Amino acid sequence: MSRVIKTGGAQPAGSAPPAGVPDAAAAPARMPEPLGATAPTSALPARRGRLRQFLYEHPLAMDGLVVFASTALSISSLVETARGGFWWQFAVVLLSQAALMLRRRAPWPLLAGIVAADAVVLFATPELGSMSAAVWFALYVVALRLRTVWALVVAVTASLPAAAYFAFAYRPGEEFLAQHGPFIGLVASVSVVLSNLVAIGVGIVVRGNRIHQAEVRAWAIRRAQLASVQERNRIAREMHDVVAHSLTVMVALSDGAARALDRDPEKARSVLGELSSTGRAALADMRRVLGVLRADSGAVGRKPTPGGLQALVDGFRAAGLPVVLTQEGENLPDDAAFQLAVFRIVQESLTNVLRYARGVGRVDVLVARDRSLVRVRIDNDGGTAPDGEDPALGTGGGLAGMRERAAIFGGSLTAGPRPGGGWRVEAQLHCTEGDQ
Repeated sequence: MSRVIKTGGAQPAGSAPPAGVPDAAAAPARMPEPLGATAPTSALPARRGRLRQFLYEHPLAMDGLVVFASTALSISSLVETARGGFWWQFAVVLLSQAALMLRRRAPWPLLAGIVAADAVVLFATPELGSMSAAVWFALYVVALRLRTVWALVVAVTASLPAAAYFAFAYRPGEEFLAQHGPFIGLVASVSVVLSNLVAIGVGIVVRGNRIHQAEVRAWAIRRAQLASVQERNRIAREMHDVVAHSLTVMVALSDGAARALDRDPEKARSVLGELSSTGRAALADMRRVLGVLRADSGAVGRKPTPGGLQALVDGFRAAGLPVVLTQEGENLPDDAAFQLAVFRIVQESLTNVLRYARGVGRVDVLVARDRSLVRVRIDNDGGTAPDGEDPALGTGGGLAGMRERAAIFGGSLTAGPRPGGGWRVEAQLHCTEGDQ
């Protein structure tokens, strides 16, 4: 089936302004969904409850809680030293707990000091066999700053004094030894090493979680930056459509009005009216495009102009371009983004003809659909301006944009001189609807 829509003849006076040229410019092409644009990185879940969030925001309170927990776990050592009258040992154990307030500022000196204090207390009172829990918290803090292998080495090293004490210096009472066997010291030595490895293991797990969260946040930041770049590229492309297409038509209309001013004042007045309407439409489109960006709504303004390709061709015809539109095969898919991609390719091609071609006698626009393949071809029989005549000759940005729109739908676009003179733009796009 073939439908030829011919737009020859003079444009009636007072007709609508070039409908598709500026009006559709506000409708951005279908782009991949902006990555990470759905929520800023500050909205990422903190993965903390209310209590943890409070302690995170108040580090002194967290340090105080650590000191309290370590003191509670070391209560047996405090009671044993106090009951036996070992007051300086009691003071050393208590001071080890208070020193945990320095765990953020000086984790390495803190660990060394606590290990040394434990060793001094244990070897000075070989009959007690009770040690502080502060070393566990010190090991945890150090593990947050080391790789796993080195953290394990530190844990074993920090365990050596206490392990040596229990293995060689511990002297429990004869009754205790008879009740629990001769290997009680060796069992206690192994227990010290294992408990320190557990403490360092907790630190390793927490460090891994923090690294993972940092990577997730860095990933989210990169996605947000990529989304920002994509939005800037999209808005630049749409502003190119609004400004370049509308100004091109406005320049053509103003030139026509100037030529008709003396010979046909009524026609000149009509053309000037269309020029004014086109300018207002361009301003409205620019506001709409910028408004979509501010509102962060990717669904707004992504539909072709009312009237579609017919209105677009009528607009360029009003600007003086002899266009013939031919549509073959079935209608385009209902997908508005696909229709918009076809619309933009035709619009950009006709704009380039209007701006750069010279002596154009005919422009043929063919839109043909064969099942899932849609072919778009724009031919003109004009020549290009001589070198240096038009300093505003294009930079290739429009062709790059058309190729990008075609590539979104798995297609391609070529542009270049055609056999027999003139210029041809041909694109192929693939749609999913009606592929059978």
